[in-house]
Amino acid sequence: MTDTPDAVDALLGAGPRRAVALPEPAERAWLRSEYGLTKAETAKALGVSPATFTAWESGQRDPQGDARAAYAKLLEGMAARLLPPAQPATAPAPAPVPHPAPVQAPAAAPVFPPGPVEMDRTPSGDLVTGEPQPCLWCGRPSIFRAAGRPVHVGGGFCVQAPAPTLPTPAPAPTAAHGTAVPTATPAAPTTAAVPPHRPVPTRSARPAATSRPSARPVRKAPARAVAPVADARAAAAAKFANGPLAVVDPAPSGRGLVAYLVDGRVLDAPAVMTLPELTEWTLTAGLGEPRLHKHGKDGDPLIVLTDAAATMLGLPPMGTEPGQFERRLGRLPESHKAVKALTKAGWQLTQRGFGPWARVYRTPDGAKRSCVQYCIPAWAALTSAGWNIPAGLDAPALAALLGGYAERVMTPRGSTAVTGLSLMEALRPPTRAVRTETGWTSGLVEGSRSYAFDPAPPEAPAEHPVAQDRDPGDVLVTEAWDWIRPIEAIGEAERALPHVVGLDINTAFLAAAGRLTMALSEPVHELNPVFDAKIPGSWKCDFSTATLDPRLPNPFTPDGLPPDGPAWYTTAKVAYARELGLPVAPMEGWLRHESGPWLDPWHKHLRAAYLTTMEKLGVPLDLGERDPEAFLAVMAGLQESGDPVELAILAAVKATAKGGIGKLRERPRGASYRPGQRWPALERPTWDPLNRALIIDTATVNQHRKIRRHAQATGRFPLAILSDCTVYPAPGPSALDLLRGPDGALTSVWRLGISPGMCKHEGTQTMDWALELIAEDTNPGRHIKGGDAVAEGE
Repeated sequence: MTDTPDAVDALLGAGPRRAVALPEPAERAWLRSEYGLTKAETAKALGVSPATFTAWESGQRDPQGDARAAYAKLLEGMAARLLPPAQPATAPAPAPVPHPAPVQAPAAAPVFPPGPVEMDRTPSGDLVTGEPQPCLWCGRPSIFRAAGRPVHVGGGFCVQAPAPTLPTPAPAPTAAHGTAVPTATPAAPTTAAVPPHRPVPTRSARPAATSRPSARPVRKAPARAVAPVADARAAAAAKFANGPLAVVDPAPSGRGLVAYLVDGRVLDAPAVMTLPELTEWTLTAGLGEPRLHKHGKDGDPLIVLTDAAATMLGLPPMGTEPGQFERRLGRLPESHKAVKALTKAGWQLTQRGFGPWARVYRTPDGAKRSCVQYCIPAWAALTSAGWNIPAGLDAPALAALLGGYAERVMTPRGSTAVTGLSLMEALRPPTRAVRTETGWTSGLVEGSRSYAFDPAPPEAPAEHPVAQDRDPGDVLVTEAWDWIRPIEAIGEAERALPHVVGLDINTAFLAAAGRLTMALSEPVHELNPVFDAKIPGSWKCDFSTATLDPRLPNPFTPDGLPPDGPAWYTTAKVAYARELGLPVAPMEGWLRHESGPWLDPWHKHLRAAYLTTMEKLGVPLDLGERDPEAFLAVMAGLQESGDPVELAILAAVKATAKGGIGKLRERPRGASYRPGQRWPALERPTWDPLNRALIIDTATVNQHRKIRRHAQATGRFPLAILSDCTVYPAPGPSALDLLRGPDGALTSVWRLGISPGMCKHEGTQTMDWALELIAEDTNPGRHIKGGDAVAEGE
């Protein structure tokens, strides 16, 4: 005990120990990303593993001691270098007052105490961010805003905050006679209420989830405000005040053109008489689309030419006669006068030339490239796969349709498949600008597909160069199901049921892409690898000896028949084999050791577009579970009673999801192609047949799991499956007759609803009809809706 006083003195002499301040997780990630550092190199510099650093950055775990001090120093250093030097503020001179009338004191700018405050949010609920500016309380850089002013979220960087330095308020504006003009700015809270030494609330003292701020921004700036907009997307939206596109038609007077906007407004272009003039006018018309990712690019304006406008601008009709636009060529010849006029005016065309979907651009010296997109329906631009435009739409209605799609998805770039692929790149840009000591360079975007690489030989399509020397049987075969139960395996009790009912899964492939771990790097070949469900890749396994229920399709083959020996399977299929209790012992593997949920933003974006469109068609999200009978009735009459414009948008959204996934393994086109040659799609970072296979196999596994569990719950087995449509024998014509268990209650396996992954009624036919098709080896799922599902693109 005699040493205790000395030990205490030593502790006191060391000074008070305070936790070093750290910004909020979102700001930590933003600082590192903007500075151009990867998680791996940052973790190495801090002397920790990437997993530990990820936990620090995400806020799942807080660093302690020296590690915390080092991390805080790094963050402060990055913030200081990213923040431009502050300019000294000069207080404006007070305006002279002609008469000594009393003047109302101006309201001060909003001031916030350190700690939780109501942060500015976008309409979608995301925090508003902008360029780093000094926090009102501590002066350190913050990307976040509250009432338009820079502050730190929760005061995490404001522990040692000095008293705020507020700008000198400007005098109240006065009218001509000298009286004060009232201002709508709210009075600021007094700084005396929170002394500078007040401790910042800890993480546990934050508001509970039930008091989460509203998803709407706290304060909306007036339209005439000249202050810079903090949110980059809001700034871009202000730049594109007239929307993403316009449908152009000749003016009623016959002089010039008029542009119909997506919101019903009309812009006049009386001086525009030629294609180059229209291109120049478009760049000044306030048309375009804000970027979907902070490292992405704003969308170029789209001009849709009506047939009359195309004729007025000198574009020929489509046909096979000399001088007409030949669809098989896909572009106007360079000698055409319209193309020559553009070239003479200094505009350039992409390699696609001037066709149904054309891009016209110019790159001025030292300036950003200017680009205008053209859509020409007279050349079948809107009859390609995925577009289902109602006949007879006038220009305003066409603008509303394409504008609705652009608002929910993005500005069309061509077919819906092309737009689906463009959306992937817009939400996950491959590269970003990085500042270095010598200037700007291109850097990678974490979580994106940043460069192109060849697939593994088993995964490549037959035309690919790496597939030319492989064994014909050494191929990863992944396609949607086309399975029919053998007619001898259909029992008498099932044959006695009067009906067959088809259940269709809503956008099954889109649902499978959500949070799916996908490949981000090139394949690595390994022998006898240990299976890891977290590693995307192809695995060679033997599931041919597995004993499964013959009334169910085999989950490992597209035709539902048992495999006949070792074969290649994706991670999704091998993980499901382990779930079924099968022995998993891969002989080989082509594995990707960099992976992530690459398509998750794409899934969320298209899911929201799909649900929004269904809501506008009168089908709310919860109707299927709240009132199944009403849901089935509404869906049954949707095609007849629904708004044709919204139905066309719905079809386009679904085709965007399906076509975009198909583009991940786009094959070569043209009769002149020879196997072994490379084709343009291979140079895209997004091209990877493994990722397409992972999505399809995940959807197949999800569907097989539902079928298996439904059989366990009800004793009912399917007769056939075609892609995402499953055909069951049923005692009645309604989907509810199929979904009820032995106790009469609806099962929870197949859930009715509009959300991707849920199901709806596809169609009902008689059992005799189904047995006749099965006897002819024809899949009943193809015709259960009444037409030909394959021919109709289902």
